[in-house]
Amino acid sequence: MSNTAAIALLQQQRHLLQVEYQEEKEAYRLHSEAVGLARKVTRGDAWYPLKMGRTYYNSINQFCIEVTRQGDEEIEHNFEYGKPVVFFKAEAPAGDLKQASGIRFFNFTGAISYVDGNRMVVAIPEGHTLELQNAEAPVGVQLFFNETSYRIMFDALERVINAKGNRLAYLRDLFYSHQPAQTYTFESMRFPWLNTSQERAVNDVLRAKDVRVLHGPPGTGKTTTLVEAINETLKRETQVLVCAQSNTAVDWISEKLVDCGIPVLRIGNPTRVNDKMLSFTYERRFADHPDYPKLWQVRRTIREMRRRRREKVEHFHQKLDRLKELAVELEVRINADIFGQVRVIASTLVGAGNKLLDGKRFGTLFIDEAAQALEAACWIPIRRASRVIFAGDHCQLPPTVKSLEALKGGLGKTLMERIVENKPECVSLLQVQYRMNDEIMQFSSDYFYHGQMKSAPEVAHRLIHEGDAPILWFDTSTIELGEDERDNFKEQFIGESFGRVNKGEADLTLSLLQIYFQRIGKQRILDDRIDVGIISPYRAQVQYLKRLIRKRAFFKPFKHLISVNTVDGFQGQERDVILISLVRANDKGQIGFLRDLRRMNVAITRARMKLFILGDATTMTRHPFYKRLFEYIRHVRGQ
Repeated sequence: MSNTAAIALLQQQRHLLQVEYQEEKEAYRLHSEAVGLARKVTRGDAWYPLKMGRTYYNSINQFCIEVTRQGDEEIEHNFEYGKPVVFFKAEAPAGDLKQASGIRFFNFTGAISYVDGNRMVVAIPEGHTLELQNAEAPVGVQLFFNETSYRIMFDALERVINAKGNRLAYLRDLFYSHQPAQTYTFESMRFPWLNTSQERAVNDVLRAKDVRVLHGPPGTGKTTTLVEAINETLKRETQVLVCAQSNTAVDWISEKLVDCGIPVLRIGNPTRVNDKMLSFTYERRFADHPDYPKLWQVRRTIREMRRRRREKVEHFHQKLDRLKELAVELEVRINADIFGQVRVIASTLVGAGNKLLDGKRFGTLFIDEAAQALEAACWIPIRRASRVIFAGDHCQLPPTVKSLEALKGGLGKTLMERIVENKPECVSLLQVQYRMNDEIMQFSSDYFYHGQMKSAPEVAHRLIHEGDAPILWFDTSTIELGEDERDNFKEQFIGESFGRVNKGEADLTLSLLQIYFQRIGKQRILDDRIDVGIISPYRAQVQYLKRLIRKRAFFKPFKHLISVNTVDGFQGQERDVILISLVRANDKGQIGFLRDLRRMNVAITRARMKLFILGDATTMTRHPFYKRLFEYIRHVRGQ
């Protein structure tokens, strides 16, 4: 493919990204105007009411306010480092959010600097503290439309499109063509602690001059292999850049690298906040630097001088300019020290657009979770690197695309997928999985991975109790019910969000879990910490299941062992027992977005030893995938 064709495809990506941007912006506007406060809070997009805390300047000189959530602290929220937010005030009589009125937004936005549970620090423009603290009505905060991420992605695409005669132009033309990627030649190294496919993958990464794809199906030790590849690369290079789509994935890989004794600098704020994680963040390193107290003093003097501007201070401008120069000099020195002491720079893909990285180049860029990242986001860090290693699984969750037009146009196709298609010789598949009982794994292996996955001997036949069936499908269409009860096992819409639920199936899910727990025995569950995941593709069903579980006294002793979430919420996780509530049950055989089979691949591969699927087989098996899954389970059960 010529570079003209590559540029045309990238221009198409830019157009589709513009479509997505417009749709998301409009959806945000409508959401803000039309959606009630109660729903925003329930969805985790707003905190209300807030308790205002202290204000201060953080180590990177942003003015910050600390806020604490006062509402339902059980609700999982979507607030994360770097996301933009807007404050509002509202009246909610007797705390009833559905009756909230007089919602007024403050005319400034902030950015999340830090989140830990129900406490958040927001960087805001100076001069707005009193507005928030003295508001006559209770104050809340909600997520704001994220203009910055789009701006950084558009900028990256422009740079790639316009690149000429440099490494970025070379990688662009290579990725969009069938031209072979270049490799080094050397004897394979031995890594006795890895399995054969992992060892081969690390050697493949080391030999790659341009690009390599590390394809890690569920449970195959992708992170272990990736960490080993990074470690070996650092024996040949001074510093590498490691990125991922989500903050959670960046935290995970960073923590594993730190455990290996590799000095990491985390650009951005960890989602799981603990001292170990915080100690390698840029902000903490900056604040702990020996020159920081001096810089803090200089900044304070600058602020005081600006406040006293009207007083007659001799040579005011010269003094101010000298102080500013000193502050810049100290910042440059501190940054040089911080970056000089670390071997890995870790950030989200969008975070790689941070001005802290301006002018920095890396021999190797590692992108984890690459199959979940928009192509435009991947180009943000690629422009800083000579070669790229993608790690992920394009048979699991795809990127989130909200616009149907953009999705149909191909915005959901990732750069990793493009390389897998154009250069199958650049793919290293990990083949041994260490998570699932063989019966749970086999269907996924056959359907998604051409039967190439194998179970490690230590997990292949592992069961919770002897004689247990590792995988079961409870067909809700065959349950004998009266006519009134039958309706309870049909999907229905509930609430102002018109979320899809199946109340009968939710009740049955918990009843099955209760019976299973009774069979295992309370003491063993607690002693062995047998953990459970309840998954539903539908957010409304997840919320309904959470409410039901809270009402059932039986589950109280096991609360810390049971998590309920959507498929996306369980990405990258595993549990001893998984129950999946499919929800869909209708006469037309409609299954909506359950047709996205990659999502179901994630759901059915979370279980280590026991997988329950609950669903109406007459609805689900009209789709060939679910028909094959249903028949597979019947076959292994000898039915």
